[in-house]
Amino acid sequence: MLRMVIMIVAFVAACAPAHAQEATDDVIYTDNNNTSTVDSRSDSTTKVISPPPSAISPSINSANSDLCTVGVSGAVQTQILGFSTGQTVRDMNCEKLKNAKTLYDMGMKVAAVSVMCGDPRVFDAMMNAGTPCPYDGMVGEEAKAAWLANKENQPTEVGEKKGLDLSEDEKSTLWGSGVVAGLFFLLLL
Repeated sequence: MLRMVIMIVAFVAACAPAHAQEATDDVIYTDNNNTSTVDSRSDSTTKVISPPPSAISPSINSANSDLCTVGVSGAVQTQILGFSTGQTVRDMNCEKLKNAKTLYDMGMKVAAVSVMCGDPRVFDAMMNAGTPCPYDGMVGEEAKAAWLANKENQPTEVGEKKGLDLSEDEKSTLWGSGVVAGLFFLLLL
């Protein structure tokens, strides 16, 4: 019980009101005389890494596989300028084969052989086989005699053309090649 009484007295004493100190007229002065100098130098280098410029060749597709064309495209890129182009080119051999097949399917066998004989390789093969190509409606030995009498009418290889008699496709190809080469040369300067 004594313990209980001591605890109550200690509790009451702890809860007793606190008394504030009296205010005084003492003033605290703080004097700060700091001088500071900051000297800063900075050298920085920034390296910007960006993706290289790119000229992307166009995709030239022939959606219809029955066309006798081939897609050709190309691109050239420098740090400043890019150039990209594409076009379709006629495949003359494919056209010749399709024409010959169509004529043959229509029952015009001599005309189909005549179309194929426009190729010097076929012409030579037919002559060597003893079945010469038709000449002005003549076949067989008559056609052979006519071909031998008119050698200037025989088909020749492309490289055997006389003079500068170029087809429109050959002129277009040469012109396009010259333009691309010229642009490439300018880009290198």
